[in-house]
Amino acid sequence: MPSFTFIALAILIAFFIKSGIQIVPQTREYVVERFGKYTKTLRTGLNFIVPVIDKVSSKVDILETQLDELRISVVTKDNVEVDLISAVFYRVTNAEKSVYRIDNVANAIEQTSKSIIRSEGGKLDLDALQSSRDSMNIQVYEQLKKAAEIWGIEVTRAEILDVQLDEETKEAQRQQLNAERKRRATVAEAEGQKETIELNADANLYKAEKEADAIKVKADAEAYKVKLLADAEAEQTKVVGDAIKKHGQAAVNFEIMKRQVDGLTELASSGQTKTLIMPSEITKVLGGIELLAETVKGSKNK
Repeated sequence: MPSFTFIALAILIAFFIKSGIQIVPQTREYVVERFGKYTKTLRTGLNFIVPVIDKVSSKVDILETQLDELRISVVTKDNVEVDLISAVFYRVTNAEKSVYRIDNVANAIEQTSKSIIRSEGGKLDLDALQSSRDSMNIQVYEQLKKAAEIWGIEVTRAEILDVQLDEETKEAQRQQLNAERKRRATVAEAEGQKETIELNADANLYKAEKEADAIKVKADAEAYKVKLLADAEAEQTKVVGDAIKKHGQAAVNFEIMKRQVDGLTELASSGQTKTLIMPSEITKVLGGIELLAETVKGSKNK
């Protein structure tokens, strides 16, 4: 009988020791209650509780968890119905809150995510929803993270993976894209024609400027030529005047005869005259010119 009592006592002591020792895995936390009331949370490693009085009521996973992929029907600001495919990741940061403040953590996060995504998606039209997905992801994440904190949950990631449209909406978008491509092609063609016209106008202006420059150069050359001729004529007149002043009537006669000979020479070389009749006095004229030339030359030598 005493041996039986000893064995029973040993078994009871072993039971108490076993129930008082709790080894918590790395991926979990244990919530402990005493007489049905929350007492403490056991962290990773070796922990002790009061046997019989304390009880582990919940074993909470603290690993990051992904909700099943969500398909959420959203009506955009421009009344287009689309399906948003979203992903949400979360983890428990406060085990007691996740146990006592919410019955089903995953379901609560899922429903809250759908509500927030519908609200944010309804603020945008279809084009903005497709092009501004990053900004929408930020809004969804911030709001969901704030809502989940009260449950002891940290939302680590929340984003829209895809925007799915029905066939009618896709066809309407394709038509819109085709129209936009045609518009851009028309604009590009018009801009090309405009550029061509501008280049042609620039070329014509450049040509006109160069022609004007050429005319100016030619006019300057003609003016210079006239000036040179005028200077030569003036110099010749001065020389003749000086000769007349020095030699009197002889110099006048010499100039007259010279001009007569020049006139005959020009008439003979013009090619318009087949027969040239010269007066008999022409030899006298020529002789007179020679005499006058010798006279003038002799006067200069003196």
